[in-house]
Amino acid sequence: MISTRGRYSIRILLDLAEHNTGAYIPIKDVAARQDISLKYIERIMPPLKAAGFIESSHGIGGGYRLVRDPDRYTLWDILRVAEGDLAPVACLQEGAAPCKMAAECKTLPVWQGYYDMTRDYFSNITLADLMKAPMADNYVI
Repeated sequence: MISTRGRYSIRILLDLAEHNTGAYIPIKDVAARQDISLKYIERIMPPLKAAGFIESSHGIGGGYRLVRDPDRYTLWDILRVAEGDLAPVACLQEGAAPCKMAAECKTLPVWQGYYDMTRDYFSNITLADLMKAPMADNYVI
């Protein structure tokens, strides 16, 4: 399951993309538009910055901005930073020790297929794609 951290990370980066003028965007503005607690956003931003997705500036005129074009951010990349490993079972997690049952495991192909499908799906959607999506009347970005 994708947590609020993953969903909010996507919403925050999408907000930065949609309000990109080249200037830094105050995070309080993003928090207000997205109706996300400023304290929660402040906990989400450091991993996104460490991953090289955003840069920040402090002081007057400070805030956050994307470091590359929205078409260079896949939802898979964002979710991996926000959520960590998204493998559906422990034996498929990155760096997991080989399972002694793998050769006889009749369910492993199911989990591998699910994982591949999820990765492929989110890898083929970018922030730019979301920016093009039709909006409902109550769209908050």
